[in-house]
Amino acid sequence: MPDQPLLILNSQQIQQKIARIAYQILEDNFDEKEIIIAGMLPRGGFLAARLKKVLDNIAPFKSKVLTIDLDRFSTSLNAKIDFDIEQCNDKVVILVDDVLNSGKSLAYGFGVFLDVPLKKLRTVVLIDRNHKSFPINTDYSGIALSTIIKEHIDVVLSENGEDDAVYLR
Repeated sequence: MPDQPLLILNSQQIQQKIARIAYQILEDNFDEKEIIIAGMLPRGGFLAARLKKVLDNIAPFKSKVLTIDLDRFSTSLNAKIDFDIEQCNDKVVILVDDVLNSGKSLAYGFGVFLDVPLKKLRTVVLIDRNHKSFPINTDYSGIALSTIIKEHIDVVLSENGEDDAVYLR
C-alpha cells in the first residue's frame, strides 16, 4: 500500500469520464422521452447531477435526478428515497454510485426498484474495483481498477467540480 495517497483521476479526467458515460447513456437510450437518474447518496448523487447536466446539453430526452439514501451497514434493505417510486413506472432508470467494491450498495439500490415495472435498469460507477461479493456488473464505468482489498479508494467531489479527485490509499 502506498504511504502517500496516489492520485488516480484528477478533476479534468473525472469530467471526461462523466462526459463519456453520458454519451454511452445517450447511445443506449436515444429513443426514450425521459430517463430517471437515481443517485446513491452522497457521492452517487453528485455524479447523477453531473450526468444530468451533460445529458441536458446533448440528449433529446429529458432526464430527472432522484436520490436514494441507503443504510450501507444494515443487513437488510433500509433506504430513504426522495420521490414517489411510481414515477419510475415504464421508464429507464440509471442507478449511479461512486465506487463499486463488493456490490452490496448497488444490490440494495436494485432492491428499491424490485416492485416497479421498469423499462430497463442500468448501473453507473465512476470506479469499479473488481472485488465483487455479489453478482453485480456495471453497465457504464469510468475506470476499472484491480486493487488489493486493504487498499481504499477515496473519491473527493466538490460542489463546483474544481477540487475533484480520486485517490488510492
